[in-house]
Amino acid sequence: MALSEDKLQALREKIRTFPTGPGLYFMKDAEEKVLYIGKGKNLRARVSSYFQPGANLAETRGPWIAEMLSRVADVDYLETAGEAEAILQEARLIKDIHPPYNTDLKDSKTFPYLEITTREDFPGVYITRSPNPRSRLFGPFTAVRDLRQVLGILQKIFLFRTCTLEIRSDDPKRRFFRPCLLYHIRQCTAPCADKVSREDYRRQIRDLIRFLGSKRSSYIEGLRRRMQEASRRQDFEEAARLRDRIRLLENLDKRGTVEEHVQPEVFFQDPTEALEKLQHLLKSPQPIRIIEGFDIAHLAGSETVGAMVQFIDGKPFKEGYRRFRIRAAGSSDDFAAIAEVISRRYKHALAGEELWPDLVLIDGGLGQLHAAEEALRSMGAPMPNLAAIAKREELIYLPGRAEPLRLSAVSPVRKLLQYVRDEAHRFAQHYHHILRRKKMLEEE
Repeated sequence: MALSEDKLQALREKIRTFPTGPGLYFMKDAEEKVLYIGKGKNLRARVSSYFQPGANLAETRGPWIAEMLSRVADVDYLETAGEAEAILQEARLIKDIHPPYNTDLKDSKTFPYLEITTREDFPGVYITRSPNPRSRLFGPFTAVRDLRQVLGILQKIFLFRTCTLEIRSDDPKRRFFRPCLLYHIRQCTAPCADKVSREDYRRQIRDLIRFLGSKRSSYIEGLRRRMQEASRRQDFEEAARLRDRIRLLENLDKRGTVEEHVQPEVFFQDPTEALEKLQHLLKSPQPIRIIEGFDIAHLAGSETVGAMVQFIDGKPFKEGYRRFRIRAAGSSDDFAAIAEVISRRYKHALAGEELWPDLVLIDGGLGQLHAAEEALRSMGAPMPNLAAIAKREELIYLPGRAEPLRLSAVSPVRKLLQYVRDEAHRFAQHYHHILRRKKMLEEE
């Protein structure tokens, strides 16, 4: 069913207030459910193109989009700092929210990182979608093709290795090793063949890290001067080469940060040992397969939201994620918010419509654990395995125990529970930021 002319006119009026910079837009139905998430360099132009009079969307964009627009009741937007931010935010939100009309980006595809293996004697530099969190990471990057090209330029400047050889500084056989072609064309200092000391090579890596972390403006400005000089002497081939190098180096800024643009599926590790030890720790007669983690987020008591993440066999199961806009609490009372979310989540399991998880994990301490326990008890629900994990000291609270557990930092159980807790926290904060930004925009 097509939208009425009055509704179309109201949407067009709203879209005229959208900014002309980059960002994301959200198509919503009458119940404020997000149907579709898109991005645009110019938000106003991009979104208005859906609602042009006489536009045949079924022909130009496909019947799927035309069907979606027949359900649209509202459109919202979020401005971003640039196109790269919009690309990364779009991918993360689609993975988290699963809008029904987004067919791309719902799978496990991830953005690449530039990884520097700083814990090695002679660090290597690699492009990877499966980085080691103990390495120095830059990214995620939005364009892997440009990243491959710029890596070649950086190697010519900083002469680092990109091979996967295991090179140790105390290996006396290195001086007999034959270096590869990159050494002979002066693109690597050949630590494999003992052509550079450990100290000098690590100085090269420090210079590279400093360059990647800086604005690079002075270096790029030098390239621009060389390009202009080449153009003045009509050496257009050299000028074009320098132009392309400048463009690629500027593309280093088309990236996010490891902390802000988290890709939890990238850092997944085999949790088999952790799940077995967790079952023993909880004294559970059944294996721990389904874990549901909860967190609450708010800003000075307003826009309080709850989030639930679901892990199956130690791996995030995005289709099981849920968000809750807190109704009754309406304040910064985390205990009341936890109780509300637990009650709303498990009323379906109590009615036999859904499975109970093997572990309910709360982000918080003893108070949050008691709030969840009391909510389940007041529902008359069978008590599942319950636990809470507090930040800072990473203490683990269990029902019926006077003292919390203090597991070692390398404990696989602690790492798994931290992973679930951190993912719940990220998911809650992400949704909360959307609501907060929307509210600020409405107030402005």
